[in-house]
Formats: sequence, structure tokens, C-alpha cells
Amino acid sequence: MAGITRAAIARQAETLGLDALGVCAPAVPSRDRARLQTFLDRGEQGDMAWMAANADRRADPRALWPGVRSIITLGLNYAPAENPLAALALADRANISVYARNRDYHDIFKKRLKRLAAWLADGTGAEVKVFVDTAPVLERALAAAAGLGWQGKHTNLVSRRFGSWLFLGEIFTSLELPPDPPQRDLCGSCQACLDICPTAAFPAPGQLDARRCIAYLTIEHKGPVPREFRKAIGNRVYGCDDCLAVCPWNKFAVRSREAAFQPREELTLPRLTAFLELDDAAFRTLFTGSPVKRTGRDRFLRNVLIALGNSGAAEAAPAAAARLTDTSPLVRGAAVWALSQLMQPDAFAALRQLHEPAEPDPEVRREWCPD
Repeated sequence: MAGITRAAIARQAETLGLDALGVCAPAVPSRDRARLQTFLDRGEQGDMAWMAANADRRADPRALWPGVRSIITLGLNYAPAENPLAALALADRANISVYARNRDYHDIFKKRLKRLAAWLADGTGAEVKVFVDTAPVLERALAAAAGLGWQGKHTNLVSRRFGSWLFLGEIFTSLELPPDPPQRDLCGSCQACLDICPTAAFPAPGQLDARRCIAYLTIEHKGPVPREFRKAIGNRVYGCDDCLAVCPWNKFAVRSREAAFQPREELTLPRLTAFLELDDAAFRTLFTGSPVKRTGRDRFLRNVLIALGNSGAAEAAPAAAARLTDTSPLVRGAAVWALSQLMQPDAFAALRQLHEPAEPDPEVRREWCPD
């Protein structure tokens, strides 16, 4: 290692503002490979076709890069100051997942990993490759193998120091580094994360059906949200923190020190109606540098309108009705559903007579008359 020790790597990582580090061999544990295959065989990835397309490389880091000899896994703390579950009671407010209320962590984290990787390469001559959710890597499985924590029953990583609030990234290297021992699973009999899920997205401990997950439905899913899940979405307009926030290990987590992860005021529980007049340009401007931007304006407004329908705020019906002439059928359909929840039946029927005959999209027409 040309004089660079494992301890020196850890010190350099800390200097760069990285909160956790572990090392593992370039191999995914057999249990995690089996879980991935079951997940794909059942089609539980939903619209995320990229997961199946790269399954071989996801299951074997050496298929991704044959030159890898060790994997350095790193964590960046994003623990919020307050419990995100409290926001669920504010029905007329837009609830954005805590990780997305400011800057996109990918940009910040990757810059630091690149600096650490460059330092390592310069000091050893080793080859390095950096990944932050940008390649087919089973990040949580590798982080658990490297001792950063363990995978809880909700499939996410749990840390004794940081609870559920760690962003994960990796440096693949041609160096042979001594692996760290994995931590044992400390969930015990607790299944709070399973019990709290509003859509029963966990068929069993350690298994996730993404098609039922609110984070998937509000971020990855491209079409209308299935009717059976709309009420359960509540006021969540981007992501869901429930299974993370309820974990008892969060009592040891300390608020993130990163200024870029502190919530922006305009993204911290604004009124739902504040988003309804956003066109594409305004959406892009508001969410510049935010992970919300990649979802796109139409999907985001779909989520906002579903949340508005759940709010019980009848006075917001005119704002929802303005979206009945939106250029996006996805938005128009969500507006119909929101109005069906906010308006009295006779008023909604009158609105339907006015708009349904002129509606060109069959999916939106089905929203007017779902039965």
C-alpha cells in the first residue's frame, strides 16, 4: 500500500467530511444475491427496468469491473433535526422526503469520494472507480458487508451511530485491503418499520415490493398512481420516510452537519396549492440542484394533486380545477381524482358534464367515471 494504511484512509475520509467508512471484498453475500433474484423474478421492481437489465453486474462487482480487489464503502450522515413523522399530520402541506429538501446528495457526496479516490491513487498507484448510486451496485448489501451497519427488515441500512440516515457510496479499487468484519443484525424482534408502512409494501422481513412503496410510486412510477394507494399517500409528494423514521436506532443519530442538507424554507412543508401553478420552466427553476427535479413537473404535480385530494381542503377545489386543462394528461387525471375527493357529489357531477366530453385522453376519461 506504499505506506498508506487503512487507518490513514479513514483519517483522510474524515478530513473530507465523510462520516463512515468500511472495507469489504468485491463480493455480494449469497443471501443478497438470492433476494435480488427473487425481487426481479416477481417483477417487484415495477417501472425500474434498469434493475433487471444490469442484474448480473449488480450481483457481482467483478462483473462491473474485473480489476476490483477491494471495495471501500462510505457513508454521509443526513439525519434531520426533527422526526419526519410529525409532518404527516399537516394535511394541507406538501411533505417532501427529508433527503430532498435541499441539494442533491449525489453531487456533494461524489465530489468528496473523487477527492478521496484521487488521494488514494496518488499515494499508492492503485486504480480506482467511484460510484454514488450511479452504477449497478448493491450499495446496502456492500455497506453491511463492510461493517457500516446491517440491513434492517425494511431492507435499508441501519447504523448504530447514525440510525437510518446514511447516504452510501463506494470506491472500487485494485488495492488489496483488509476487510472489516460485518456487524450483526441488531433488529431483534422489532418490526416497527414493517408495521408502519401505509401500503403494506413488505411481503416479509427483508423483502420489499417496490410497486407498493410510496417512495417508488411518487418518484419512479411514470403513470397514474393506482387508486388503491392514493389515500395511503396522504400528503407525501416526493418520497416517504416512514420506515426509516420509526426505527428505534435513530435515537443515537445526530443531526447532519452538512449545510447543503439543511432544509430550504420553500421546500419545508409549503402549502400544496403553492405548487399547482408551476409550469415546466418554473418547476426547473424551483428545484434546481434538488433531486426532485429528475421526477419532472408532470409527475410532481400528479403527486401534489393526490395529496390535495387527501387534504380535505374543499376551498382548494378551484386550484385543482384549474389543472383540468393542463397540457399533461397525467396532471389532468390527478386533478379529476382530487376534485372527486374535495367536491360535493352534485357539484362534481356538474363539472364532469362540462369537461368529460371534451377530454381527449381515455385514461383521464376513466378518472371521471372509474366504475
